[in-house]
Amino acid sequence: MGADTDKGKTMEKDLIEYVAKSLVDDPAQVQVNVVEGEKSTILELKVAESDIGKVIGKHGRIAKAIRTVLQAASARTGKHTVLEILD
Repeated sequence: MGADTDKGKTMEKDLIEYVAKSLVDDPAQVQVNVVEGEKSTILELKVAESDIGKVIGKHGRIAKAIRTVLQAASARTGKHTVLEILD
């Protein structure tokens, strides 16, 4: 089961990376770090300063949509996954 969990986190990281790179002007600046906790996993998304608005969207709509997709993707692992957008 450990290999499936690792694969799941890689899939979630790749998913967030793909979505973020599709949204921003400078995809080379997109970084996703995975921080494992006991009951949850935190994905830290860092993009270029000029692209933060594109990832968050008006009133946080894009960020909320990304978090919803992430939640659906991580549902089968049973672990709570959180997306943090770093500035």
